[in-house]
Amino acid sequence: MSQVSSRKPTTQRPVRTEPVSRRRNSEKTKEQILAAARAEFCKHGLAGARVDAIAERAKANKRLLYHYFGNKEELYRAVLMDAYAEIRAGERQLNLDALSPDEAMDRLVRFTFRHFLAHPWFTSLLSTENVQNAAFLKTLPDIPALHSPLVGQIERILENGHREGIFRDGIDPVQLYISIAALGYFYVSNMKTLSVIFQRDLSATSPVQEREAQIVQMVLRYLWKPGA
Repeated sequence: MSQVSSRKPTTQRPVRTEPVSRRRNSEKTKEQILAAARAEFCKHGLAGARVDAIAERAKANKRLLYHYFGNKEELYRAVLMDAYAEIRAGERQLNLDALSPDEAMDRLVRFTFRHFLAHPWFTSLLSTENVQNAAFLKTLPDIPALHSPLVGQIERILENGHREGIFRDGIDPVQLYISIAALGYFYVSNMKTLSVIFQRDLSATSPVQEREAQIVQMVLRYLWKPGA
């Protein structure tokens, strides 16, 4: 007759994991702090921005701000990185490799201009960082890797266009992107002053559409091979 063991079955202690709701709340709080910090930095610059004001904008406890981001400078770095990551993510979603070279360039130019229009804080943030001689951007190790795919994609578009006989040869992809960004950036960053100078509401739908069409035309005409 078999003996029944008197030992109690061992039970494994449950692994403590952060509840899903708590993780979601943490991510939401971080997003709110980033958005509030972005607005504060764009309005007052890094030096003028106040942590108390950021916490108040975010409706978050100031201790949580320090817990998640460390200090004001680290929070500014996070805002800067998030801004660049957002526009690069949008570019990846364009699926440019599936388009013909001229269609791909058209879509990239329109996206860049529309991103500046939809996110005017982006140009303000970049202006703030340029005033500081890109001091904080230099400390972000992920920036070169973040931009390399964009340069590579533009290079492929140019190569495909040249191979198909529609784009001319010898175009630097970095210089080209700088031109694309500049044509939209200046319009958005100086919209208020330009509207006063030329006595025309440049934020209205008609001039914005006219500007977008002109940027596309300027870029494509620069790229097209003579006689193509």
